[in-house]
Order: sequence, then C-alpha cells, then structure tokens
Amino acid sequence: MLEHVPHWLGSALKGLRAGVGKLAIAQRELGTFEALHLASPAFANGARLPERFTADGEGVSPPLFWTGVPEGTERLALIVEDPDAPAPQPLVHAVVWDLPPEDGELKEGAIRADGAGDRGGTDVGRNSFFGEGWLPPDPPTGHGPHNYAFQLFALGPGPDVGDSPGRSAIVRAMAGRVLAAGVLTGTYSRGEEAPVGPIGAVAAT
Repeated sequence: MLEHVPHWLGSALKGLRAGVGKLAIAQRELGTFEALHLASPAFANGARLPERFTADGEGVSPPLFWTGVPEGTERLALIVEDPDAPAPQPLVHAVVWDLPPEDGELKEGAIRADGAGDRGGTDVGRNSFFGEGWLPPDPPTGHGPHNYAFQLFALGPGPDVGDSPGRSAIVRAMAGRVLAAGVLTGTYSRGEEAPVGPIGAVAAT
C-alpha cells in the first residue's frame, strides 16, 4: 500500500517518526528485567530484512528463536513494532501471546491469523490494522530506513488477556511481571540504498 507514496512525500516526512522511546520494551511500567537471547536464522541483528518477509515479497513472518528463558516464567509474549512509522505511536506488526515458557522458536510464516489461538495455548493477536497475524513491513518510499523491533518478553504469573489481544492490552498485562526480555532489530526501506547485511543469528541483549 505505502509503496505508492511518492518519493518526494516520503522524503518530506523523514523527520516524522514515532520514536524508540515509545516501543513496548521502553515503557517504565514494565520495571527492570534481565536479558534473554532473541535471534533469527534469516537476518542478523541490525541487518536488512529479506524481501520475502515484507510487502514487496511473500509477506510471511520471519523465523525466530530464543534462549535464556529464566526459571519462574509463566508465558512468553512477542511484540513487533516499527518506531520509525510516521505516526504518533509505533506501528504494530505482530503480537503473539502465551508462547510456551521455555527456549523455543517460531518458524517462518508462523505468525498468522488463528482466531481463538492454537492447541498449545498460543494466541496471535491484532496488529495496527486490527487484523490478526503478521503485518508485512511496508515503509513509505523515500522515508528512509525503518527499524522493526522484535521484542520478546518472559513473564511471571499474572492475568491472561483473552483471545486476539492487542498491543495495549498486552503491555498493561505485562506491567511489573517481566522477568527477562530480548530485542532483535531488522531494517527495511524503499527508495534508498539497500545493502544486504550478512545472514546470521546475532541479537541484542
């Protein structure tokens, strides 16, 4: 959709961005927490997302894996946001609630609409377009590189959020119960130089 934004308009909006301080992981109500390791076999931390995971390709969600889930974790939650969206708040590309409380993975294409969740209890929630599943990166042409923050949270005991939760409901439910968290960032842009970074599983901790 945003591939049709004229380059001149995208360039004019370069200074308009939500900001990293509005990412879920930066919210003060979550408290302090340890780090866990989040990575992908498809792209390195800080590298460009392969096109197949974006609106210019197949638009499937990328594979992810994680280690270092601490004892006492009741569930994991994943939120994917774009803090460079030209909007007041980061654009939510995916939320996944109630992942098993252990080291694990999400395979390519796993973030897709699932109604009331799957048999394992995992529930794919609503993105910024109010749809379930993965919202493929689709930055405005000429707006510059966008950073897509994959944020994984290990949560202690606390309330559930029901079926198909949104980002706001999850952040409220996570307040004060985050034991550990990890961030993996992929970039994407249109109308810019697009160097492809090395494939690897390197995550920020």
